Amino acid sequence: MIVTVDGPSGTGKSTVSKAVASRAGLPHLDTGAFYRAATLAALREAIDLADADAAVAVVGEISLDQDSGRMFLDGKDVSSEIRGDRVTEAVSQISSHPEVRRILVNHQRSWVAEHESRAVVEGRDTGSVVFPDATLKIYLDARPEVRAKRRARQVGDNPDDVIRDLARRDLLDSTREASPLIVPDGAVIVDTSDLAFDEVVERVLSLISAKS
Repeated sequence: MIVTVDGPSGTGKSTVSKAVASRAGLPHLDTGAFYRAATLAALREAIDLADADAAVAVVGEISLDQDSGRMFLDGKDVSSEIRGDRVTEAVSQISSHPEVRRILVNHQRSWVAEHESRAVVEGRDTGSVVFPDATLKIYLDARPEVRAKRRARQVGDNPDDVIRDLARRDLLDSTREASPLIVPDGAVIVDTSDLAFDEVVERVLSLISAKS
């Protein structure tokens, strides 16, 4: 049972996928944390983030793992550090390199394989690239203004600034050459704009139950 949960920022991917995993008794994998950890490694090495070869050289040598919701880089917990502004601003650039994505996709597939191929996997290409044959594919979406308000509450920023940042991130994610953000084939689209959190979780759980 592999359930993928994709969608842009501010749609509730993280909170919904974690709740669904807990309720369904499945491990949870946040693929975005792998890209953030790889970005942190690149920033520490002070490489030119636009240099694909340099990025691959760094990412190809690091050790990555996720356990109980914590992200580990070379054996050290970096869960808080990868959520900082420097990483947030740079992660789209690192994740745009196809070979970097290939390396990290292999990490993600190995993680799920180690968990007996049972997991709720969240990200932006989990149903289209990482697990195209997943048992169930979910794509969460929401109206832009709703996403901006949610994100502003999370990070404490001005909603207008968040709207601009989301638009920038959406453009980068949807137009990148490697694994652009798309609705995966066969995915169930769930618009969370007017749904309470529990309603979204129950909706996904009912879809999982139908596949069991």
